[in-house]
Amino acid sequence: MSTAPIVSVRGLCKRFGTHEVLKEFDMDINPGEKLSIIGPSGSGKSTFLRILMTLEKPNAGTIEIEGKGLWHMERGGKTVPADKKHLRAMRTQVGMVFQHFNLFPHMTALQNVAMAPKQVLGLTRDEANERGQDLLERVGLGDKLDAHPNQLSGGQKQRVGIARALAMQPKVMLFDEVTSALDPELVGEVLGVLRELAHETDMTMLLVTHEMRFAQEISDRVAFMDHGQVLELDTPANIFTNPTLARTREFLNAVLES
Repeated sequence: MSTAPIVSVRGLCKRFGTHEVLKEFDMDINPGEKLSIIGPSGSGKSTFLRILMTLEKPNAGTIEIEGKGLWHMERGGKTVPADKKHLRAMRTQVGMVFQHFNLFPHMTALQNVAMAPKQVLGLTRDEANERGQDLLERVGLGDKLDAHPNQLSGGQKQRVGIARALAMQPKVMLFDEVTSALDPELVGEVLGVLRELAHETDMTMLLVTHEMRFAQEISDRVAFMDHGQVLELDTPANIFTNPTLARTREFLNAVLES
């Protein structure tokens, strides 16, 4: 396994108007690492993922994926802002699963999963459908290939969303509070899929989550964010049982007691 980070973040800042959501932080993520990001609402966790997915543009700082700029590129020996072609190419390296599924309602589960590999990666219809069927079977939905989203439970929709992101074979997978919109009894089926991915693949995974015990179980490291900064980044054992900062202890005590 390469010792160079697969994702390298330096001086990342993001503002919405005068509100500073991310405040100049650095982070390196290793190939194959499972990194959970925890923290209170409004701490910048989801904004960080959206910048990695090129859905939000940072105000300052750099992000590199495998040494290649995400929001910047080299041209004529100079570093310049990324153009649309560069962003499209980099976007194929990152997959994201959202809180609210974002499935196309007029498409079946299989069509939802197979569409991007056909349109973006250039797979034939048969190749894309085979990949989609394999992934839907992997997430336990092999019997729902022809079901439309309105025929699926929330947990099933989220598992289709996971299969759809995996179909692009990204190098980095982002999961943004993927259980937060689910009824409590459906959370376990989605966490089960994530647990399998974490334990059985070498995929790099970043998970914003409020599921503390799940984060403790599957993560190589845990980042605690507050007020737009990464305040602690350490092993689950240290974060959850011996955090350095009083703010981290305060957050964990409040969350775990609830």
